[in-house]
Amino acid sequence: MKRQLDDATANGPNKKQNTTDAESIENRFSQGLFEDSKLDAYTKEYVNSQPYKHGVIQDIMDTTLLRRVRDEIQKHLSFTPKETDIYKIHQSGDLANLDGLDDSSLARLPSLLKLRDALYSPEFRKYISHIADAGPLSGQKTDMAINVYTPSCHLLCHDDVIGTRRVSYILYLTDPDKPWKAEWGGALRLYPTKEYKAKNGTMVKVPDPEFSFSIPPAFNQLSFFAVQPGESFHDVEEVYKQPIGGTDDDGSRVRMAISGWYHIPQEGEEGYEEGLEERLAEKSSLSQLQGRSDEFDLPQPHWMAYAEESEEEDEGLTEKDLSFLLKYMSPSWLTPDTVEEAAERFTEESTLMINDFLSKSFVRKVRKDVDLHEMQRLVGEPEWQTARPPHKHRFLFRQSQGPTSQPSSTVFLAEHELINEFLPSPQFKKWLSLVTGGLTITRSNVLARRFRKGSDYTLATGYDEQQPRLELSLGITPSKGWDGDDNGADETNATPGAEANGSSATLNGSEGDNVGGHEVYMAGDDDEDEVELKASNTGAGQRRKADPAVYRTAADDEDDSVLFTTPASWNTLSIVLRDKGVLRFVKYISKSAPGDRWDVLGEYDVTGLDEEEDDDEDQEET
Repeated sequence: MKRQLDDATANGPNKKQNTTDAESIENRFSQGLFEDSKLDAYTKEYVNSQPYKHGVIQDIMDTTLLRRVRDEIQKHLSFTPKETDIYKIHQSGDLANLDGLDDSSLARLPSLLKLRDALYSPEFRKYISHIADAGPLSGQKTDMAINVYTPSCHLLCHDDVIGTRRVSYILYLTDPDKPWKAEWGGALRLYPTKEYKAKNGTMVKVPDPEFSFSIPPAFNQLSFFAVQPGESFHDVEEVYKQPIGGTDDDGSRVRMAISGWYHIPQEGEEGYEEGLEERLAEKSSLSQLQGRSDEFDLPQPHWMAYAEESEEEDEGLTEKDLSFLLKYMSPSWLTPDTVEEAAERFTEESTLMINDFLSKSFVRKVRKDVDLHEMQRLVGEPEWQTARPPHKHRFLFRQSQGPTSQPSSTVFLAEHELINEFLPSPQFKKWLSLVTGGLTITRSNVLARRFRKGSDYTLATGYDEQQPRLELSLGITPSKGWDGDDNGADETNATPGAEANGSSATLNGSEGDNVGGHEVYMAGDDDEDEVELKASNTGAGQRRKADPAVYRTAADDEDDSVLFTTPASWNTLSIVLRDKGVLRFVKYISKSAPGDRWDVLGEYDVTGLDEEEDDDEDQEET
């Protein structure tokens, strides 16, 4: 019973197995649920809820039935670990379409089938529709799946908007004999939105970087909300590992839940409206287009253009250039032989990994800066801002303001020099041009980033410009233990001038050791048209250029979509020439990571690549 990640999960009206004739539907729910007084109370709670309308019903199902459902799942179903940029979960087999199972499989899941039919019965659909003021809901299009979150599993911010979804729900199947504790994580978290007036005069809703309401899991609890484009943003908090030496009797912290959706009525059902699906798709597309607008994103690019070089300046590094660069860089990376070797490797592979990039004296200053930031937790440092919106990214950042800017503090001087004086400098631009085979660099955008463990990430985004762009990441993460080894800021083990390595680093260790924090470049979809991210069994609902593959297993496939990946690291520089359509993301960092991920991101526009490639092709033809 295996299913592909992007399989549609909603079944049609054919071969409908029905268990409603054997007993009353209401007996499958808790006693008294359908009484008018309870319905009115839940409706009132829903109307008054924040940050957007949602409902929570405790002890919704008959407890005996739900315990049987849980037992059937544990005995007869298997789960496969899956991981993309937006989630890390364990997925069941083909459960979204129970009617598609053979008779012998159905015989092992009688309680699960009863539960499905109860949830999509006319009685309960009417009940949920009344509370959520959602209008008629389909009984034909059942859309449910089972997801299991074990420690380090998570699902990042999204709005659930795909196709004809009208109401989203989660029914929890956590251990009924070990009540879930909020400090274990796994909560459904809701994000408020703010309205901003765009340049074209339209109002755009943007979710805040931080959630404002949290619903911890509980056995036999139903959480639900109406799916609203550009508004129903939510995530599933990481399930946290038990601390080393902890004695909490936590049952291994397994968050099991049935996630699903109620859809608009289908043709032939009561309440069906011809053309409604198309109108919803148009409304959803408009909302998604507005949501993709970067007008209100943070950070905004802060490009600094370089002056055109004279022919003398274009010849290479002068003594003055070298004197400037030696304040920051290891001397080994400034020798002609090393630069030439790196350029040859980059020309072949379009990527470069440089170890021990910063000089010993300057890297000590950087380490002091980062350590002070860690101790102070950035309190009283207003220059650090939070990236938004959370359905694209979340991290702390500080942008380059150019070499004439003054440091805001007398303490964090090395960081100021990195992002304002060194990496945007004409001297570094010269070196970068040489080490990348003579690329013509026109402008730069530099910022320092801090990815807090248990909080931060970037989701996969494509690059849409016609001309490729140079992107570099200078890793300044001081903590050890990333990527399953002791890669950290231990200067006694540093070897300045280590060889450039253009091959991709491996992803972070084994399944159990994976704490995130790695930056990944992936091949995008060949089709330039937008495709819908079909991940309805995970809850993800935003639209993107491509569905990032399950990169944890990509190495096993012949068509490996992972192009380049680097873990959080100390004093390493990665350089990538990014082509149109290539996706990039920094994986969410688990709370169990050895520390925060610190880096400096540099983007450099280049010109002339198309002309050079055309000239090479012409020479080959002659």
